Parts: sequence; C-alpha cells; structure tokens
Amino acid sequence: MFSVFSFPQFRWLFLGNAAFFFAMQGQMLTRTLLAWDLTGQATSLAYVNLVVAIPMIFASLAGGAITDRVERRRLVIIGQCIIAANDLFILTLLLTDQLQFWHMLCTAFMAGCAFPFIMPARMAITMKVVGPALLQSAMAFSSGVMNLNRVLGPAAMGLIIAASSYSTAYVLSVTLYVVAIGCMFGITPNWSDETGTEKKPLLADIKQGFSYILGNRPVLICLLFGLLPMFLAMPFQSILVVLVDEMWQTGETGVGTMMAIGGVGGVIGAIWVARRGDSAGRVSMMIGATLAFAIFLGLITRTPNFTLALLALLFANVFVNAGQTINNAAVQLLVEDKVRGRISSFMMLSFALTPIGVFPIAMAADRFGASNAILGAAVLLFVLVLLFYAMSPTLRRLDESINETISAGSAAKAVQKAA
Repeated sequence: MFSVFSFPQFRWLFLGNAAFFFAMQGQMLTRTLLAWDLTGQATSLAYVNLVVAIPMIFASLAGGAITDRVERRRLVIIGQCIIAANDLFILTLLLTDQLQFWHMLCTAFMAGCAFPFIMPARMAITMKVVGPALLQSAMAFSSGVMNLNRVLGPAAMGLIIAASSYSTAYVLSVTLYVVAIGCMFGITPNWSDETGTEKKPLLADIKQGFSYILGNRPVLICLLFGLLPMFLAMPFQSILVVLVDEMWQTGETGVGTMMAIGGVGGVIGAIWVARRGDSAGRVSMMIGATLAFAIFLGLITRTPNFTLALLALLFANVFVNAGQTINNAAVQLLVEDKVRGRISSFMMLSFALTPIGVFPIAMAADRFGASNAILGAAVLLFVLVLLFYAMSPTLRRLDESINETISAGSAAKAVQKAA
C-alpha cells in the first residue's frame, strides 16, 4: 500500500500537495466569511466563486498546452507563487485596514487563472515520478489528502478566525503556500517527452489535444464516463442545505456535519483504492463503485433518520471517490506523455464545468423537492452507467487497452535504451 512512498520525489510531492490543499480548502471558507463581513450580501459569495470558475474554464485549455511545452516543476512553482502573493496582498490590506471587496474579486480571479496551470502540471509530474505501475496508488493518496483537507482546512481556518482574526488565517495560508513551494525543489526538473521537437503555435497545440482525444477512443470513453457522476449527481452537494431543511431540520450544524462526513468518505475511498493496488480489474471496480454511489445517494433521500442518512452519505462518498480515482488513473495510463498536460486540463475542465449541473437539479428541487430531485439524479445515473457499459465495447475492454498501452510504452523505452 505504501510502496509509492519509497520514491523520495513522491514524498516531496505528497507533502507539497498536503500543504497546498490545506491552504486552498481553508481559504475557500475564509474568503466566503470575509466577503460576507465586507458586504453583508449573499450575492457577493456568488461573485467570489464565479470569478474563480470563469478563468478556470477558459484558462484550462491553455494551461494544459503550456504544461506540455515548458518545464513542469517551474510552472507549478510560478503558479503557487502567484497564489501566495495574492494571499500576502490581502493580508497586507487587512493589516492596514484598507481591504475592499473588489480587492478580493481581483485576487480570486488571479487564483482562478493560476490553478489551471498548477493542476495539470502536478498530474504530469506524478506520472513521471512514480511510473505507470504505481500511478493509481499515487493518485489515490493525492485524492485522499485532498478530501481530508476538505474537512481539516475549513475547520482549522474557522477555529483560527473565531479565536483570533482573518489576518491570522491569512498568515497560516501564506506559510503553507510557501511550504508547498519549497517542497517542489525536492523534485528534479520535469519535461514532457516532446521536449526538443519543433514547437507549434499554442492554438495548434490546443487543437492537437482535441484531435488526440477524438482519435483515441479509450481516452474519450474514459473522459465521458467520468463526466456522468460529476454532472448528474455530484451537484447534490450544492443543495444539501435544502435537503437538510426538508428532511431532518438540523440546521447549519447538520449541513456542516454532512459536508465533513463527505470528506471522510472521500478519504476512505482513496485508502481503499490505495490498498487495492494497481492490479487489473479497473473496469469492474469503476462501474461497480459508480453504481454503488448512485444506490447510496438514493438511499440518503429515503432515510428519515439523520444518523442513518449520514452513514449512507459516507458510503456514497467512499464509492464515488474510488470510482473517480480509478477513472482518472486510467486516463493518465492511456495517454502519451507529450500530451499529458493537455489531457489533464480536459479532466480539470470537467470539474470547472460541474457547477453547470447545479442548475437542473436546483430547478427540479424547486419544483419537486430536494429529496425527489436528488433521487431522480441517482436513478438517472444508475441507468446511464448500465447503458454506457452495455453499449460501449471500448469501456468493457478498457483493462486490455491500458495493458497494451503500458506494454507499448515499455517496449519503446527498451528500444531507446538499446539505441
């Protein structure tokens, strides 16, 4: 289970991820509370999130293409320096009592521009550091620390703000970002396998990324399958407050508890994948986990007891995180390193577009109630997963495709060494 930590560079990468995601998840809460204190308007919270999401959508494609053109470690360091500088700027304004809401919008926009360059580069570096044999385990640990920080980050920042001030919270976030930057120096410079070839215009590289996906059916099928739970069912998290109010009337405490349980479930799902290792049988586990997620999500909406609903939510998050981790690892194993950044950016783009799925489930909640809307999404996901599996021979033979890709890559490396 822990053999991936035998790589010193992965240990540095993992530690940097832990510091980075702790600060990032904690700052989501800090920004929300600070925006509310500055404006007293609920719309301000939407604006802060919107100015992060919009540049992520448009910058993702360029971020992936640039990841395949430049030294990846340096790209991560620069991106993290921009985010650290943003928080340092807000901290300075807080200490001088000059902070205004528009300052937060500007820095949130800058952060949204930086993330699409950091995340694809991190994924590409992970593959280079651990290799295909341990990639799934490495991604499971990365996913686990991200989900753990969904709980620890906001909890820590909330306690710090309550006990001290927003300034102290920003001091901690800047410190953690600096730690994350320092950890990247424990990793050797990391280039795409395309290094040394003639560089094409950036738009041509982006277009090549689209062409690669359309021409590589296993990659296309994996990306499309990964979108199903993200678009159809995961938006349920955005209407948890409505579901809690309708079914259990436990107030803000109930919503917070459910969000924390979701993060714990994600951690358990990651540990499950890591313990399972990188053996074959990815398709059966990915399909089974996604179906189980749909079942437990439906059970949440039919459970009048809040404690039992928490248990169902825990299992739902275990299974969805396991399924998505395996799906993401499969994509990384299927693609060539020269386009890894671009394909990783498409994966990140799906996360940036996921909020679109909130609109239909929210409209259904207004008309039919939150529990019925979420149940409908769970049933639709269950049916579509079965149809996807039944109608896609490419998905059913995904394990074979991955094994063939790994074998071809090993043979190519052997030829290069012999030459």
